[in-house]
Amino acid sequence: MIWDNLNYVEARINAACKRAGRLREEVTLIAVSKTKPIEMIEEAMKAGIREFGENKVQELIRKYESLPTDIHWHLIGHLQTNKVKYIVDKAAFIHSVDSYRLAEQINKEAEKKNIVSNILIEVNIAEEESKFGVAKEEVLPLIIEVAKFKNIRVRGLMTVAPYTEDAENNRIHFRNLRQLYVDIKSKNIDNVSMDVLSMGMTGDYEVAIEEGATMIRVGTGIFGERNYNILDRR
Repeated sequence: MIWDNLNYVEARINAACKRAGRLREEVTLIAVSKTKPIEMIEEAMKAGIREFGENKVQELIRKYESLPTDIHWHLIGHLQTNKVKYIVDKAAFIHSVDSYRLAEQINKEAEKKNIVSNILIEVNIAEEESKFGVAKEEVLPLIIEVAKFKNIRVRGLMTVAPYTEDAENNRIHFRNLRQLYVDIKSKNIDNVSMDVLSMGMTGDYEVAIEEGATMIRVGTGIFGERNYNILDRR
């Protein structure tokens, strides 16, 4: 099933890239493995996947310790400051930085481990009350402050678009995030590379690619429906 699903997703990614005049290499597929067992991740690995996304710190750690070291883990869920010390040296990217306090804690823990942590600023581009993320107008001021930290590197922006039956409804949000990304990138802020735009999930990744996504986060489209029966705590 996973092989077939990945082939389908790859075909859709390639088609979206072609429509947008982009190269397939410009888009990183993150297989969102939250709530999925080790065996399913291993099956995806056999198909060549090495980028996996998890929502919960505890689940990521468990899988990190059980699977090969060549996996790039992405923490895509909300991160509490008291959990940073457990994850900072295990996640290749932390997608969900939404406050100065969280960035400060990541920098502190990264300094202890003598590493530089790659972070994305999570933006609530659709202004949903139920979502985490920084308001659009607060993104640049936050980045200017966060960029002063020596042990983190601001690599770009991330958003979780609204759930919708029609992916076209999210095009405006992806377009707005892309414009914000371009505007910030043009300022050439020290310690801010702005080379990652993480947006688009199973229901809307094709539209996200057309609007400039460099990372897409696909879970259900690869692994099927989520299984909440396994351990799933932050």
